[in-house]
Amino acid sequence: MSSLRATVRLQFHHGFTLDDAVPLVPYFARLGISHLYASPLLKARSGSMHGYDVVDPGQVNPQLGGEAALRRLVKTLRAHDMGLILDVVSNHMAVGGADNPWWQDLLEWGRLSPYGEFFDIQWHSPDPLLEGQLLLPFLGSDYGSALQDGSLALRFDSAQGRFYAEHYEHHFPICPMDYATLLMPDERLSVEHSGALKTLAEGFTHLRHQTAAHSLAGPLQQALAQLAREPALASCIEHNLALHDARQPEGFTRLHHLLERQSYRLASWRTAADDINWRRFFDVNELGGLRVERPAVFEATHGKLFELLADGLVDGLRIDHIDGLADPRGYCRKLRRRVDALVPSRHIPIYVEKILGPGETLRRDWGVDGTTGYEFMNQLSLLQHDPHGALALGELWQRHSERPQAFIEEAHLARQQILNGSLAGDFESVAQALLQVARDDVMTRDLTLGAIRRALQELIVHFPVYRTYISPRGRSAEDQVFFQQAMDGARQTLGEADWPVLDNIALWLGGQPWRERPVGRQRKLLKHACVRFQQLTSPAAAKAVEDTALYRSGVLLSRNDVGFDTEQFSAPFSDFHAACIQRLAAFPNNLLTSATHDHKRGEDSRARLAVLSERSAWYAQQVDTWRTEAAVLREDAQAPAAGDELILYQALLGSWPLGLRCDDLPALTDYCERLWQWQQKALREAKLHSSWSAANDAYEQSARHFTERLLLAPEGLALRTRIADAVAVIASGGGLNGLAQTFLRMTVPGVPDLYQGNEFWDFSLVDPDNRRPVDFQARMQALEHQPDPARLLDTWQDGHIKQALIARTLAVRAEHAELFRAGRYLPLPVSGSQAPRVLAFAREHQGQWAIVLVPVRVAALLESSATPLVPAPQWGDTRVTLPFTPRGGKLKGLFSTVQVTHHTELLISAALGDFPVNLFIQT
Repeated sequence: MSSLRATVRLQFHHGFTLDDAVPLVPYFARLGISHLYASPLLKARSGSMHGYDVVDPGQVNPQLGGEAALRRLVKTLRAHDMGLILDVVSNHMAVGGADNPWWQDLLEWGRLSPYGEFFDIQWHSPDPLLEGQLLLPFLGSDYGSALQDGSLALRFDSAQGRFYAEHYEHHFPICPMDYATLLMPDERLSVEHSGALKTLAEGFTHLRHQTAAHSLAGPLQQALAQLAREPALASCIEHNLALHDARQPEGFTRLHHLLERQSYRLASWRTAADDINWRRFFDVNELGGLRVERPAVFEATHGKLFELLADGLVDGLRIDHIDGLADPRGYCRKLRRRVDALVPSRHIPIYVEKILGPGETLRRDWGVDGTTGYEFMNQLSLLQHDPHGALALGELWQRHSERPQAFIEEAHLARQQILNGSLAGDFESVAQALLQVARDDVMTRDLTLGAIRRALQELIVHFPVYRTYISPRGRSAEDQVFFQQAMDGARQTLGEADWPVLDNIALWLGGQPWRERPVGRQRKLLKHACVRFQQLTSPAAAKAVEDTALYRSGVLLSRNDVGFDTEQFSAPFSDFHAACIQRLAAFPNNLLTSATHDHKRGEDSRARLAVLSERSAWYAQQVDTWRTEAAVLREDAQAPAAGDELILYQALLGSWPLGLRCDDLPALTDYCERLWQWQQKALREAKLHSSWSAANDAYEQSARHFTERLLLAPEGLALRTRIADAVAVIASGGGLNGLAQTFLRMTVPGVPDLYQGNEFWDFSLVDPDNRRPVDFQARMQALEHQPDPARLLDTWQDGHIKQALIARTLAVRAEHAELFRAGRYLPLPVSGSQAPRVLAFAREHQGQWAIVLVPVRVAALLESSATPLVPAPQWGDTRVTLPFTPRGGKLKGLFSTVQVTHHTELLISAALGDFPVNLFIQT
């Protein structure tokens, strides 16, 4: 099998199984891919479209074809010298419903369950109503109402001999120790049947006095299932169930008392934000946090994965949401040791899904090979945005929307809202943990919960990174930089009276190592507070930034994406070069991506919108005209709001399909439906006029009608024609940006990752739009019949030019693998009239050279071009100085040979005369 050179990310689900991928392997091999990078493959919730809602980590998902299909896929990969990278979900698994056996056992037995410590539950709650109980916020209405209307009902599984409460898809098991009241004999039963039922009921009751109650219950439940086969006994059980019909007053009381004795408390889904006493994935009630730091949980959740590794079926791992874990460093190092022991003959790369904040780098002592590449997406985006457009676009946004120009203001507002809303319960848990630390010291016991809450909230609101990594030795030097930034920000918004509280919190959260405290209660309280704090800052950042502020701020949507430093609009070439040099030194095999299953908009949509930074004055004029013409499309003067209207225009500019005509109603109808799916999500995520928890149907429908009239109605023809014309103006610039980011991904230090289908143009919107089925047949046919560069440029809108660039560049990369894997990175000097518009660098390894040339921010040079190629005369005297003298005075590029002048100078007009970007090899 070849070394890791390039990956393709595939999203598996019941509509695209492992067997469906098998016939695609030869195509990926021809494209130049070395490893298939799969979404999670362990058993997920039925119908899952992403695989992150695992219900059984002990088996390969049957809906994907199971382990047999996985082995067939790997066999085909091996036949084409390719490997497999697996996505691993260590932080959480699906809960609720009735399909997770670990969760169901936990509900049935509470802390007596062997899975009682698998999930991250706070069993000791300051709320007396939750002491020793697990809050289950899965009811569609208030608890009392669900009882009263019969939607919460008692059921009996005769095949399993188990009782449970049912609420739609949710099953809430009844503890076997409470079965006796449900097995009361009916007077119609025979003496024999009554005796058998009484004996069994006594057996269940006796479990209360057994230390091995959990294991002893199984045979009793089997006996109950056997007895239930008798019609008379089955009828008796049904009669007892009827006595618990909560639609009747007596049944209401009986069922309520039965449920109150369980290890859980059933509640409305709305209670989760305030009262949750277990960790979730962000604020998703259906995803429960795991305590993978515990050895038993680590083994149980990774057992099947380790089997696949030992069998030689897996060649790399991608760890999802690493910042959700209690101890990311400890987990990664433990995983590395186990993987190295299982596969001692070769290195298995491990990647972590990690959002890096401004100035943050991945810790080198984790033993991993890098991140999944979000930070590279940001570096590419910063490179392609013109700094001169920031002010004009910011003023345009603020003038129309009356929202803040500065993204940081939106982020701070969103963090406050999240901490007081969907994560309020999680926030309260941290505040209570810090209160216990304060109360445990006579010097701080007078600090109040209210003061701790105020200081803690401002600290998190101003936190510049997702989390810190406090160890027994306290905060590291790296963490201290970010923590101090948060402290400085908090002091700006806190009253001075609360500053001493803030100082104490800083001391507790890593300022004073917990190993310096006495072993026992003091140390345990402090460590618990540190872990809880770090597991809160991460979801707070994600929910506030990714899932709120990115949908509120519309200065320029191409700067709004996962992992982006949205507060920064652009960056100089030197920053990009520095990032490449740093990556080569620290994580040379880091994944490089420009699109993921989680991105907010497709990579080529972002590339097209970036052109607006170069044409900000023109765009501002367009918006003023569009808003005037849009007045006739409104049913409501207040909906959509100006900010939502501007965001819609940018979504249209970025995602408008190439070649879509303004009179093609069938195509427009399909596009409009996709756009509405995005728009509804955007409105709800922004939480300004609607939300997931309280949908504003009237506002949403007004916004939808506006979009539909714009795209489909005769009265919208003039405006949609103007928008389509604007797309045509920026399309070639967007196309060149798209080719440039694709090309850079394959030539800078790191491992290029291709998202499924993105070998053609990607103008997708946020998921689920970016997870639509891919027409691989069209892509396979295109790769078989690649025309010359001139033809590719003439037909550039079909996306074949992008695929051809990928195939040719990856072929060069395969031929010179070590050059691109380990070759040093050298920025090259560019001179001449258009020097600021050319990014140039070299890669060198043992005398082999690669020269890479990429146009950047060249919209002004493309105004008269219908293709993404800057006309050669536009480059004038612009030239790059080479770090060597080419043999024979010529260099072989991707598509042609170019003459070098003055021994070491390469004219850009010649180097980029036939194709928008170029790569030259000197061996």
